[in-house]
Amino acid sequence: MTALLALTTSLLWGLADFGGGLLTRRVPALTVVVVSQSIAAAILGAIVVATGGWGEAGPRLWFACAAGLVGPVALLSFYQALALGPMGVVSPLATLSVAVPVGVGLVLGERPGLLQAAGIAVAVAGVVLAGGPQLRGAPVQRRAVLLTLVAALGFGTVFALITEASTDVTGLFLALFVQRLTNVAVGGTVLAASVRRGGRGRPVGGFPWAALPALAFVGLADVAANGTYALAARHGPVTVAAVLASLYPVVTTLAARGFLSERLRTIQTAGATLALLGTLLLATG
Repeated sequence: MTALLALTTSLLWGLADFGGGLLTRRVPALTVVVVSQSIAAAILGAIVVATGGWGEAGPRLWFACAAGLVGPVALLSFYQALALGPMGVVSPLATLSVAVPVGVGLVLGERPGLLQAAGIAVAVAGVVLAGGPQLRGAPVQRRAVLLTLVAALGFGTVFALITEASTDVTGLFLALFVQRLTNVAVGGTVLAASVRRGGRGRPVGGFPWAALPALAFVGLADVAANGTYALAARHGPVTVAAVLASLYPVVTTLAARGFLSERLRTIQTAGATLALLGTLLLATG
C-alpha cells in the first residue's frame, strides 16, 4: 500500500509540474501558483464542510500552516533558479529534497533493509540522471545553486510537515485545506507586492479564462499528491514513501516526451530505467 500510494504521489506531482510548466509559458508563475491553489482551496473547503472536518481541528494544524508557509517560498525559489538555469542542473539538484524526509525517518528510528537501502540509492540516482544533468557547458551561477538548495530544503520540509498534520483521512482534508489557505495568503501577498513594484500579474492580452480547467487540474493534482504522500508515509516507512514519491521528475520528463515530442537524451533514458529498477527493489524489499 505504501508503494502504491507513493507512486501515485509521483504520478500526480509529475503531471502537476508538467501542467504548471506549460501554463507558465503563457501566464506569470506567481499567478499560476495563486489561482491554482485558490481553486484547490475552494474545493477542499467544500469537502471539509461536507465531511465535518472542522471537528478534527487541533494543534496538529500548525504543521499544515507551516507547510503552507514553506511551500510557496520553495516554489518561487525553484522558479527563480530555473530562470537563472541551466534547467539540466537545477532540476536534478532539486531532488535533494528527498534527504529531509528520509533523514527524519532515520532519526525516528526507521532502518531500511539491505534491499530497500539499495533501492533508495538506485532510485535517487535514477531521478537525478532522468533530469538530464548538464555536466558540460556554461558555468552555473552561484545564486542559481543557492536558490535550488533552498527550494530542495523547502520541498523536503513540506514532505515532513504534511505527514504530521493529521491522524486520519477526515483530518487530512482539513490539514490540506489549511495548507492551501496559507499558500494562497502567502502567494497572494507576494503577487500583490510584485504588481505594486511593476511586475505582471496577468498576460499582456488579459487573464486567459480558457486556461481555468488546466489551472484547476494543476492545483487539484498537487493537493491530491500531498494527500496520497501523507497516507503513504502513515502506512509504511517514511524512507520508502519519500523516495518513491520523489520519482515525479521522471513522470514530468516522460510527459514532455509523450505530449510535446521532446527527445530524451541518453542520460535521461538511463536515469528513468534506474528509477524504475530502484522502485522495484523498494517494492519487493
